[in-house]
Amino acid sequence: MKKKHLVTAVLTLCFSFLSGCSQSPIENNVGKEKIQTQNEQKEEGKQQNIFYVKPSQLNVRESHSTQSPIVYKLSRFDKVENIDNNSYVDENEQQTKWYNIKFVNDNNEDKTGWVSSEFLTQNKQDLLSENLKGVDLSNYPKTYEYENNKRQKVKGIYVTINSILGDNLDRLIKLCNESEINAFVVDVKDDYGNMLFKTNASEKFAPKANEKAVSKEDMSKLIKKLNENNIYLIARIVTFKDPIYTEYYPERAIINKETASTFVSKDGLRWASPHDRNLWEYDVSIAKEVAQIGFNEIQFDYVRFPASNGGKLDEKLDYRNNDGDTSKAQTVQSFLKYAKENISPENVYVSADIFGLVGSVPNDMGLGQYWEAVSNVVDYACPMMYPSHYGNSVYGIDVHDAHPYETVFQSAKDSVNRNKHVDNPATIRPWIQDFTASWVKGYIRYDEPQVRDQIKALNDNGIDEYILWNAGNRYSFEQ
Repeated sequence: MKKKHLVTAVLTLCFSFLSGCSQSPIENNVGKEKIQTQNEQKEEGKQQNIFYVKPSQLNVRESHSTQSPIVYKLSRFDKVENIDNNSYVDENEQQTKWYNIKFVNDNNEDKTGWVSSEFLTQNKQDLLSENLKGVDLSNYPKTYEYENNKRQKVKGIYVTINSILGDNLDRLIKLCNESEINAFVVDVKDDYGNMLFKTNASEKFAPKANEKAVSKEDMSKLIKKLNENNIYLIARIVTFKDPIYTEYYPERAIINKETASTFVSKDGLRWASPHDRNLWEYDVSIAKEVAQIGFNEIQFDYVRFPASNGGKLDEKLDYRNNDGDTSKAQTVQSFLKYAKENISPENVYVSADIFGLVGSVPNDMGLGQYWEAVSNVVDYACPMMYPSHYGNSVYGIDVHDAHPYETVFQSAKDSVNRNKHVDNPATIRPWIQDFTASWVKGYIRYDEPQVRDQIKALNDNGIDEYILWNAGNRYSFEQ
């Protein structure tokens, strides 16, 4: 009898022990879920207190009064967090609500101050002017890195079709092997609409583009050679400027209303309409074939409307807007979205060339290139920061070409600050000048010291990538 009771007691003890063990993970999971929920609620509460600055410049004051000392100046789009509020009654006995805000200054330091609530908004779309209608400022999803196509810190050079297919190739490969240069930006579809190698897309949309192109087989051999030299390959595709395409589709070209003829830019080349979805399909189809043959990245150049003197020529030009686009900036961003969504499955990165001044102005310069709208879609934003290309008095500099460090430093600084307005921004990889601009009054000769000055200006702003432009493909780093 005693033996029976002893067995029962042992079994009961074991059952209790096992039950305790089985319940422990459940209790832990409940605890983790509770912590996760609390964190989510905390994050949601924080988001409810996030605001954006509405005016082009906003004084941050020491206390909630217009008479209080100014401690900082914020700019349009700057993000702040409301941590407290209070009311202020002015001399007319008008009461306004003030927020005690937390923000990050130019030195990346957390600071606090007071601003009137009327100058803040929680909706980014409220910040867009009329000529930026339709632009999407939401957090656009991106794949940061592809397993079989790792990101590189690009130090690149521009390479023409003639250079990559001719005698210059071995010289440029030697440059890569003997210097910090590790990437080629290769003309795959050039300014004239010519293809580097024959594509099915060109055969379908503009067969003449294939006439001077090499075969895909020859291109594959060339890529193999470049891969053996560890060269990161970026395909430059000239997007909306396309003389060959407009031969086949004159009804899709931009028209000069005064002459009723196809618009021609200062370089004598015709432009297709950036609104043209047929052209979108053509350029993106090329990009997919380029990705499949072995390029690491697609770079869209001339992904903009033609220079129109800040939009002053718009009345004279018919852009053939037959798709209901509401602004130039929306059109450019919509193309980049279309490109990104169709090219990303090929595990390649997408970049866009933009004017260097785009990061320093609050609009799209009449080009459709609005910093926030481009940076939130592509993987790499490539502003062209050539000192010779900046107008007089920009940044308070007289002859920009003679001040490579100062010009690039300010352009880079502005671009970095603009990227802070974007939830999921592109990596900034500027084009810089490696040519002498003898046509500029007050120009200086550009050699390695001037190139190094520009690189230092980028580095001093936390930018560690660049691409050198020289139309003749002769570079300062060559021994």
